[in-house]
Amino acid sequence: MSTKAKSPSKPQVASRVLGTVYETAADLDRLGFIDKRKMQKVEALCMEPIAPYDSAQIRALREQHNLSQTVMASVLNTSASTVRKWEIGEKHPSGPSLKLLNLLDRKGLDALL
Repeated sequence: MSTKAKSPSKPQVASRVLGTVYETAADLDRLGFIDKRKMQKVEALCMEPIAPYDSAQIRALREQHNLSQTVMASVLNTSASTVRKWEIGEKHPSGPSLKLLNLLDRKGLDALL
């Protein structure tokens, strides 16, 4: 009998089909047929994409946490000029920066420190 820990709760999935894929993979994981790394890949593929942040949302989020552009850049592992460009709408966050912004928005500054 497997002593494997139960998979985390089902993430919000992008579609019904991906929900079924996730449930099947979770069952296979629970039974020991796929490893943790493969399960993490399935979870990443099945999650809903993160909504983009516009310049006003980024500035409001920074001000909500009383951060300067320089400190916010440090927290998000980017440059102050990039944060400045996000806030004036010249650039838009993507990839890891977008995920970190979303985490800051949902969980607060403590989640990133």
